[in-house]
Amino acid sequence: MKAQKKKKPGLQQKPRPSRSCPSLLDATPRRPIISRRVCPHRWAPLTRPRGAVSGPGRQEPWRCEPSPQEVPLQDRFGSVHMDAGDAMGGAKPGPVQIVLVHKDQHSFELDEKALSRVLLADAIRDLDVVVVSVAGAFRKGKSFLLDFLLRYMYTQKEGGSTNWLGDKDEPLTGFSWRGGSDPDTTGIQIWSEVFIVEKPSGKKVAVVLMDTQGAFDSQSTVKDCATIFALSTMTSSVQIYNLSQNIQEDDLQQLQLFTEYGRLAMDESFLKPFQTLMFLVRDWSFPYEYHYGLEGGMRFLDKRLQVKSHQHEEIQHVRKHIHSCFTNVNCFLLPHPGLKVATSPNFDGRLKDIADEFKEQLQTLIPFVLDPSQLLEKEINGSKVTCRGLLEYFRAYIKIYQGEDLPHPKSMLLATAEANNLAAVASAKDMYYTNMEKLCGGDKPYVAPDLLEEKHRVQSAMALKHFQTIKKMGGKEFSQRYEEELVREMNSIYEDLCKHNQSKNIFNTFRTPAAIFSLIISLYMGSNFSNYIGLGFVAQLCTFLVGILLLCLLAWGYIRYSGQYRELGVIIDTTAEFLLERATNRTNSSTQVAETSSSSSSSRPPSSRPRPEDKKSK
Repeated sequence: MKAQKKKKPGLQQKPRPSRSCPSLLDATPRRPIISRRVCPHRWAPLTRPRGAVSGPGRQEPWRCEPSPQEVPLQDRFGSVHMDAGDAMGGAKPGPVQIVLVHKDQHSFELDEKALSRVLLADAIRDLDVVVVSVAGAFRKGKSFLLDFLLRYMYTQKEGGSTNWLGDKDEPLTGFSWRGGSDPDTTGIQIWSEVFIVEKPSGKKVAVVLMDTQGAFDSQSTVKDCATIFALSTMTSSVQIYNLSQNIQEDDLQQLQLFTEYGRLAMDESFLKPFQTLMFLVRDWSFPYEYHYGLEGGMRFLDKRLQVKSHQHEEIQHVRKHIHSCFTNVNCFLLPHPGLKVATSPNFDGRLKDIADEFKEQLQTLIPFVLDPSQLLEKEINGSKVTCRGLLEYFRAYIKIYQGEDLPHPKSMLLATAEANNLAAVASAKDMYYTNMEKLCGGDKPYVAPDLLEEKHRVQSAMALKHFQTIKKMGGKEFSQRYEEELVREMNSIYEDLCKHNQSKNIFNTFRTPAAIFSLIISLYMGSNFSNYIGLGFVAQLCTFLVGILLLCLLAWGYIRYSGQYRELGVIIDTTAEFLLERATNRTNSSTQVAETSSSSSSSRPPSSRPRPEDKKSK
């Protein structure tokens, strides 16, 4: 009996608090609290602590891994945020964050572990991949749309049904979304479950759904927005460009910037770099001009992207660029989902709260994108990409955008201000160069260095004044660095002009032969003097050196005349220059010594000099 009252050591053992669920479930045979070994907090599978002993007399409590502090709970709309460990580990499917955003540093990081768990599953790793991505401005319903794509895919997975929209009272779950004015999605997310779809040809493909951070929020730079959009476009086979109410010119210009930023990171190819682009115009308010759906959207898009001869060159270039980047471009006009969707804080995606017109068009849009006959495998440079290959492309592209090789895209104001200031620098520099050319240009004679320096000071001051008087965007502080750049460039031009002017000096032209000839004369005189005093060996050495110098003089003349053996000519010129500098320095030093001695003797005090009276007394 006492043995029965003894406490079981397995029930006394407490799991680590940082890795266990706060409500431990006693799963002993005496008190089976749970019938399903699932954590009630997250509906995640439960596991025993490592080293647990099972059996009828002793059993460890079950617990969930990881803790609720590490993974957010299901939100009020039913969507589940999952980490890489949950992605393919048997938990309920959910969004997986694959590109992380460091907002303070405005940088991005690829979560390779999370992406690998999704794309390297045995069932899909070698299948060709179809990636459907939604991108656009923030708070325009991208995640809301993706959840309908998910609902369609799960209906097809279960056998297919014409009523794939589901029950009218069923909340919309999947990717996290909510109402309000603040952004919800950050970075890039994909759905943890990759759908295997059989095309009409019998080929199986893997379908990946991708959600992206909204562009143009209050915390993202233009580079941040361009990087997210470019990454999603480069890795997707269908890019849905989510727009509100209309396709405006600034929408096309931003698309041009983002796609060009993506094309910079890709290898050069004669093929179009991207595949399908769909303009999805939400809240379309002009069905009397262009009907809802694909047909009206294509007519509307043809008008918007039409290139006409009377259009400005900039407008034509934007449209030509879009057509040159995408193999297929289409458009779908979607009506407003209803007032309750837009204004109710309690809206959770139930179909009964959505306008009938919107639901009717959804039943056309979603199958058009995801119907097996419509699916397009991802291709890069004409080759189809598998799930395993997509992981490698993500790794390669994120490294490019983490580096400094690509130019940083800028806002329109900043780009215009830079263009203004660069044009002002070019104008001022051209003014300086033209005026200096008039003084010492190619056909002008040699100018004294002092006069050239004075002219440089005058003309550089005039050029700076000209730069400052030009109206420029960005303000004085912004223009300061361009003014400093102008000064550096003018100094560089002045140095080049000084070298060119020195080359016109006739003495500089014959500097080397003059030095060699001076040495020959000196050695010849030294040879004669050595013979006169009986130093025959020294005289012979001087004569030998005279012969060497004569050969150098002849070689220098031949090099200057023919232009060959320039390296030997440089050696002769350098040696002659060195000897002249040594001789000049020695002459200057001896002159300074003489001047110093004369000045010291003249500055001797009168008391130290002998007076005439002293001489007489002596």
